[in-house]
Amino acid sequence: MTDKPTVLFVCVHNAGRSQMAAGWLQHLAGDRVEVLSAGSAPKDQINPIAVEAMAEVGVDIAGRTPKVLTTEAVKESDVVITMGCGDACPIFPGKRYEDWELQDPAGQGIDTVRPIRDEIRKRIERLVDEIAPAA
Repeated sequence: MTDKPTVLFVCVHNAGRSQMAAGWLQHLAGDRVEVLSAGSAPKDQINPIAVEAMAEVGVDIAGRTPKVLTTEAVKESDVVITMGCGDACPIFPGKRYEDWELQDPAGQGIDTVRPIRDEIRKRIERLVDEIAPAA
């Protein structure tokens, strides 16, 4: 892993879980990490309920745009975290891969999305402690 690790979050639509995870990692780790997110079949916009749920806790993901997953994004990442995209993510030796089973917030109301947001935060806090601990 490099001095400044790069983390890639991947879900199918890159509109909910992976965007919330990227927002949390950027918020909690700041410039100690490089953050990427992508989807195997990205939507045209971020889930507005995910944006609302993150705004409630002071994390702004409103300006983000879903991106398509590329081989290059995986190659430049140290850690690749998938969230329900199955085998769509290419595998390269020497990378750390994790699959986080999380409920998909698509089509869900805010009361369902909040616990997903909070679970993602817990996992991000553990990840930060492992890959980019505070000096």
